[in-house]
Amino acid sequence: MKSDLILERKYTELKFRNQPNSFVYKDSFIQDDEKDLPEILFITSYPPRECGIATYSQDLINALNNQYDNSFECSICALESDTEQHFYKDQPKFILNTDQPFSYKKAVDDINKDHRIKLVVIQHEFGFFSTQEKAFKHLFTQIYKPLIFVFHTVLPTPNDELKTNVQEMSTVAESIIVMTENAAEILIKDYNVAATKIKVIPHGTHLIAPLNQKKVREKYNLKNKTVLSTFGLLSSSKNIETTLNALPSVIKTHPEVLFLILGKTHPSIVKHEGEKYREMLKAKVVELELEDHVRFVNEYLQLPILLEYLQLTDIYLFTSKDPNQAVSGTFSYAVSCGCPIISTPIPHAKEVLGNNNGIIFDFENAGQLSAAINSLLDNEALRNEISLNCLHKMASTAWQNSAIAHALLFEELLVNEIKLTYRIPKINLNHIKNMTTYFGIIQFSKISIPDINSGYTLDDNARALIAMCQHYELSKNTNDLGLIYTYLNYVKNCLQMSGLFLNYINKQEEFTAANFQENLEDSNGRAMWALGYVISLKNKLPQNITDEAENLFETALPFLINTHSTRAMAFIIKGLHFQNNFNHRELIQVFASRLVQMYKHEKMEDWHWFENYLTYGNSLLPEALLCAYQSTKHSEYKEIAEESFDFLLSKIFINDTIKVISNKGWYVKDNLIETTLGGEQPIDVAYTIMTLEKFYTEFNKKDYKNKLNSAFNWFLGDNHLNQIVYNPCTGGCYDGVEEFNVNLNQGAESTISYLLARLSIERINQPKVSKYIRTEKNKFELV
Repeated sequence: MKSDLILERKYTELKFRNQPNSFVYKDSFIQDDEKDLPEILFITSYPPRECGIATYSQDLINALNNQYDNSFECSICALESDTEQHFYKDQPKFILNTDQPFSYKKAVDDINKDHRIKLVVIQHEFGFFSTQEKAFKHLFTQIYKPLIFVFHTVLPTPNDELKTNVQEMSTVAESIIVMTENAAEILIKDYNVAATKIKVIPHGTHLIAPLNQKKVREKYNLKNKTVLSTFGLLSSSKNIETTLNALPSVIKTHPEVLFLILGKTHPSIVKHEGEKYREMLKAKVVELELEDHVRFVNEYLQLPILLEYLQLTDIYLFTSKDPNQAVSGTFSYAVSCGCPIISTPIPHAKEVLGNNNGIIFDFENAGQLSAAINSLLDNEALRNEISLNCLHKMASTAWQNSAIAHALLFEELLVNEIKLTYRIPKINLNHIKNMTTYFGIIQFSKISIPDINSGYTLDDNARALIAMCQHYELSKNTNDLGLIYTYLNYVKNCLQMSGLFLNYINKQEEFTAANFQENLEDSNGRAMWALGYVISLKNKLPQNITDEAENLFETALPFLINTHSTRAMAFIIKGLHFQNNFNHRELIQVFASRLVQMYKHEKMEDWHWFENYLTYGNSLLPEALLCAYQSTKHSEYKEIAEESFDFLLSKIFINDTIKVISNKGWYVKDNLIETTLGGEQPIDVAYTIMTLEKFYTEFNKKDYKNKLNSAFNWFLGDNHLNQIVYNPCTGGCYDGVEEFNVNLNQGAESTISYLLARLSIERINQPKVSKYIRTEKNKFELV
């Protein structure tokens, strides 16, 4: 790797009001390897400028930087004007004064000369460039780099001039991004833009962790209030007076209602007319005697505060006056926070709120609005249903998914110039802790809210015990010990006088009838795997924990000799391997020999597997045989482990992307069916990753490590939906990838599976420490 420092000369605009086109050079040192990364330049308004597109661009760029590592760099050409200039926290690469023709020409020269810039993304709004349309045309026609336009406004039935302008942009663009299907249809029908050039990427939304509603309402002095809200930069186009006119009819039956008007007046409006619109609204509040039912929050709210307000909102009201408003960031954020929404029929709202996802009312119709508000306030069940529907509807629009969609487009346009590498998220135990009571980890959740009615299972608590032991090994964090005690005690509670374990316990902490209606061999096997793993940490965990695990293991072991379930035997082999008791090696051979006999019975020239189908948890079987080899040194176990695992990998990796066997259709030996989309579960991906780590450690084949890292990307968006499965905000993992959507529930099995996979990534990518030993001749040798 090159290490010499090179000097790159850059310039930034001197932002003096009397010298809008003066430039000063800055010298900066950049490492060669950093310089080689392709650069994506965004021409856009940018914070601290207060406008929706500035916020949008910042959120998108943050998402791209958080989602990808060492793939590309994002830089900014910030839009300013003669009357609006800013001091930036991080200086943009360029500044374009949209009121000065020379600034456009200078930007063209700068961009074309900069060999690092490989792609230019223009966040387009007609108002940005209205004073210098000719200069803007020069900019987008003379930049000799691939261009992407993001159209934030798409007006239907354009006049000839508007149509020509848009067509000129579309002609030079490699791609045009719009945020709704409606906008795409307008471009195709009204502007004759080729459909192949258009990419629909919805406005991004923020993932949120659930809040303590009581505390947040008290924080904002909203205790015992039913909250209606709207937010955004105020202007007459918001048409908030319609809500004010609707409120008297609402308050008659719901006197606890408080309407929050969140946001300061748009800076451009303030410059031209001051606070005229806000003052009009305040006068109307007095006229309608609504002083106790309306609160103005005259601030440009920072994102965390805004999201808190939205999460405590009972109904969000969107009252645009513009029927051609293509998309609204404020609307998107409200939906993603689970707010039931009542909206005027802008195209964005009509796309999102159909199928009982919200209520649409006519523009400026206060009577319809008040009726809609009352109907939702009178029906809590409907509000909850709409909230859940909206969360599911908007899941794909999370900023992480928006970043993936943009990055895939960049990669498509810059063939062989960008290699996308996902950034590994930090380990986050929040959801596991939220799902855990003093008794154990709860089985299911509704979105990210633990569902205590689903009770507990031995399966989940055994897996959680392993995961937290592994986390403790890496972190040495003594806070983990409390969770380890909890999960071990759950396993202990499940052990019966018969020497076998039960699995299901309800919220009253009672065993359920399901324990006697299902075969629990696999659950018993998981318990032994978990106990064996705890025992393997005798030199790391407190002795009382490992002694308890040893006692439970030895108590149950004699009763499991007759286990014949394939995966249960694999779990038990792993438990025995980790326990590492010489006296039990014959028992390892008993179970391993059963797997070998199954393998030999089913093996054919093109079928190297233990059964005549591939179902769930497949990688457990070769992993168990490899464990058996490591404990017994029986070479046949190793040979079959490697042969069967390589066969499995050939079936579940397509072009270096994992596609585990779907639970919607097993892969049958003599009846191979077309690959089924959907039904992919985190547990199968995690098991595969753990097995890949085991095989890489044993065989030191780089392909195993590469596949491990590739498989982990499934959680980060490298799946057929190109959507995240791991939620970095909650620390939870979604329950599966279906054909058309991700299952947003973040249950224990999925979340623990992700953590197990993440810990494999942590271990396998740790730098190896070389160790030396002193020989008898007083020399040192590498070991």
